Amino acid sequence: MAKQSIFGRISQLLKANINALLDQAEDPEKMLDQMVRDFTNSIADAESAIAETIGNLRLLEDDHKEDVEAAAEWGSKALAASKQADGYRAAGNTADADKFDNLAKVALQRQISSENEAKAAEPQIASQTEVVEKLKAGLNGMKEKLEQLKSKRAELIARAKSAQAQAQVMDAVKSIDILDPTSEVSRFEEKIRREEARVRGAQELAASSLDAQFNQLDDLGEMTEVEARLAALKSGGTPQAVTSGSDASEPYTPGQ
Repeated sequence: MAKQSIFGRISQLLKANINALLDQAEDPEKMLDQMVRDFTNSIADAESAIAETIGNLRLLEDDHKEDVEAAAEWGSKALAASKQADGYRAAGNTADADKFDNLAKVALQRQISSENEAKAAEPQIASQTEVVEKLKAGLNGMKEKLEQLKSKRAELIARAKSAQAQAQVMDAVKSIDILDPTSEVSRFEEKIRREEARVRGAQELAASSLDAQFNQLDDLGEMTEVEARLAALKSGGTPQAVTSGSDASEPYTPGQ
């Protein structure tokens, strides 16, 4: 369990470092430029798809127009054949009259077929026209968004550069702030104060040793006088204090 816990912490640490590296590697300008390119490519794809849809609509419209024109043409032919049949029938030519009436019927059938095809295409044409209009509106909206993105790109890049410059200035200010107790200057100042205190302690110690030396000199003078008097006793004389005017180096004798 302990090993798993350690490995888990290491894994989390690695993930955090990787995410930090990715964040540092993310260049706002490059990212925005890529967004503009992607959006431009999307618009190009949309334009291609819409162009194909419009092309299909135009084909439907052309077929509808041909069906309408064909229906009108077959109607004219039916009318002409019917009139011709009426003329033959008025002349007593029943056989030719029936022949042209039959031709009129065939023309009318073709007219009806063309009209039906034209009517059948009209709902599809109307639907495709609505779709094309919506696609055109959507494409125009995408183009407006692209222009907004380009404008926003320039603004965001300027803001990013400004923020980066401000961060650099703040870092520079922090590095020279001598009032910051955590700065290098404060650390050096504390080190100097400790050295000054150590020197004062050494001076006090030296002064104390000098006083002790002078005390030792006083003790030495006293012992010298004791030795002189002891020497006088041993020689049979009477010990006397050594005065300032006498020669302490001369031995004491009883006749003096």
